Amino acid sequence: MTTLSEAACAVLAAAAPAEKCRLTRAFAADWREGRITEMGDALPSARPARPERPRLLPPRDMPRRSYGGEKGRIGLIHALAHIELNAIDLGWDIVARFAHEALPRDFSSDWVQVALDEVEHFEMLERLLGSLGAAYGDLPAHDGLWQAAEKTAGDLLARLVVVPMTLEARGVDTTPPTMDKLARNGDTLTPPALDIIYRDEIRHVAAGVRWFTVVAERRGLDPKAAYHRYMAEHYPAGLKAPFNHQGRAEAGFLRDWYEPLARE
Repeated sequence: MTTLSEAACAVLAAAAPAEKCRLTRAFAADWREGRITEMGDALPSARPARPERPRLLPPRDMPRRSYGGEKGRIGLIHALAHIELNAIDLGWDIVARFAHEALPRDFSSDWVQVALDEVEHFEMLERLLGSLGAAYGDLPAHDGLWQAAEKTAGDLLARLVVVPMTLEARGVDTTPPTMDKLARNGDTLTPPALDIIYRDEIRHVAAGVRWFTVVAERRGLDPKAAYHRYMAEHYPAGLKAPFNHQGRAEAGFLRDWYEPLARE
């Protein structure tokens, strides 16, 4: 019988986005409906499989995004689709890589659901690209998200701080103004898709905050002090302001955790 960690490794080993999405849906249903019951101890490789396209560039070499015109829309949607494809893998990676933590079943269920949400996001963005005569892989993309995963592979608290509590929290900060910019430029299709992603991101940040608190307390740490220590290690320059305080509050992310780290 397949274990959940084996299922996670199978998704991570799937190079084709369509297969990655198909396997995620199938394994998420198996877990939810009790056909997969054991965590297992299969360990994922350091990097997930990737399709031949898009070409991956260092973040500094990526072209600047535009919000205007069809070309700008395609560039933005393509970049977001790449983030969501990486996020599918990040959801499964946290399930398998940290199975040794022996956390409650709800921990795995939360991150399986995150991976399933990211499948919905990726496919929604793929459809938007198709409506514009484009496809995922047409443009270059950067590898920053998985580099962050590699740097935090040895510590669950570090992974939670960097991925849901910083990178996804940054999405909660920036998505509403991005939607406003697109709407002002006459885009009526992309903002509704981003609103779906935004609402799900709040839940993902909430899962990060919740499980960071649980794991920190299990280790005998004060959660807020531990958060500041990890942030000093991984983001010594602090966090870029302004913050979406309302969205972060909905995620249970307290201002006295992140606001002292603000930089303009």
